Amino acid sequence: MASAFETPGALSWGELMTSDPDAAIAFYSQLFGWETEEMSNPQMRYTVVKAGGQAIGGIMAIPGQAAGMPPSWFNYVTVADIDAIARKTSELGGTVMMGPQEIPEVGRFCVIRDPQGAVINAIQYAMPADNHS
Repeated sequence: MASAFETPGALSWGELMTSDPDAAIAFYSQLFGWETEEMSNPQMRYTVVKAGGQAIGGIMAIPGQAAGMPPSWFNYVTVADIDAIARKTSELGGTVMMGPQEIPEVGRFCVIRDPQGAVINAIQYAMPADNHS
C-alpha cells in the first residue's frame, strides 16, 4: 500500500507556522504525545513532529515574508505534477498564492486558495516516503 507521500490527493503533511515554536512544541508534544526531531537546515529552524515514530508534520517560526500573519496550521496534499496543479487551480477559478517552488531535498510545492477563500498547499515529493523523517 502506498504511503500518503506517494498517493496523489492524500493529505500528507501538516505544518504549523507560529510566533513561538518552543511553546508550540511543548504544547503539542504534551497534548498529543508527539515526538520531535530538529531538522538540519541552515536557513531556518524546523522541527519535525512524529506520531508512532512516523513523521507527520513540522513546526517552524513564521517567516519574515509572512510577518503579521497569525499562527496557523497548513495542510499539504500530495500531487504528481505541481505545475499542472497550479495551472488547473487557475482554470477552476482558484488563485495560486505562491507559485511552485523548491523545498531542497523534499520536492516542489505551491500555495493555492479555492474560490471560496480557503488556503491549502499542494506538494510533489522528490524523494521516497521513507526519507521523510
